[in-house]
Amino acid sequence: MNKERLLVPPGKTIKLKDFDPAYTGKFSSKEDAAGKLQSDIVKLAALQDVLYAQDTYSLLLIFQAMDAAGKDGVIKHVMSGVNPQGCQVVSFKTPSAEELAHDYLWRSMKQMPERGRIGIFNRSYYEEVLVVRVHPEILGNQRIPRQLVTKDIWKERFEQINAYERYLSRNGTVILKFFLNISNGEQKKRFLERIDTPEKNWKFSPADVRERAHWKEYMNAFEDVFNNTSTKWAPWHIIPADRKWFTRTAVADIIVTTLESLDLRYPAPDPDHLKDLKEARAALEKDHLSS
Repeated sequence: MNKERLLVPPGKTIKLKDFDPAYTGKFSSKEDAAGKLQSDIVKLAALQDVLYAQDTYSLLLIFQAMDAAGKDGVIKHVMSGVNPQGCQVVSFKTPSAEELAHDYLWRSMKQMPERGRIGIFNRSYYEEVLVVRVHPEILGNQRIPRQLVTKDIWKERFEQINAYERYLSRNGTVILKFFLNISNGEQKKRFLERIDTPEKNWKFSPADVRERAHWKEYMNAFEDVFNNTSTKWAPWHIIPADRKWFTRTAVADIIVTTLESLDLRYPAPDPDHLKDLKEARAALEKDHLSS
């Protein structure tokens, strides 16, 4: 898979129109990609086991997208083999009163994965330079001192986010950021399917259509996010999302490749522990309780 085609190159300017939402790489169908996806799910489960045992790195996966792009499905399928003890998923909704009483990064800081664990953010602090940028009236609810809300606030937030992610990276958190790039037409199709299929009615909200009316504003905001916050330590990947099967295949491949690059290893026992193991074996060999 040509992962470079999905990467937002740090320090370079991209245009979203150059990323095809229907791109499927070398795969021609869901069946064609099924083997690759299943293989990576198995690899991911094994790598997560070593990550957990080594207890040195943590992995943070951030998913951002327009509604109906398939974030929930990606998380469900790609992480299907992972041990729940070593993984945590956080879905960020409208901030609570307590969260609004703090700075905008506070609620994310509380949810960062511990060493050895995989943290998944379904939406994230990037909402503060996406939804809040499209709807700047939200800033009024954040009770920021008036003199600090200037025309430079988005640039300042990009700087703050980059510094925060660099801090995390320098302390052992590996960060991967995914934008699921759905086309306007495919989103409309999925919305209609949610309306017309009783079992999917619960997924649809009238707010989805209201936000769809701001499509161009969101695309401009996303583009600005990518051009300002895709870094070597926390890169953005723009994942084609019109074909759900390819979205899942691409995300799994990137996660597995990243974990493999860490050269993860099970902890080697020190001499004292080896001695304990030897003594435990001798004791168990003399133990006749199970006979």
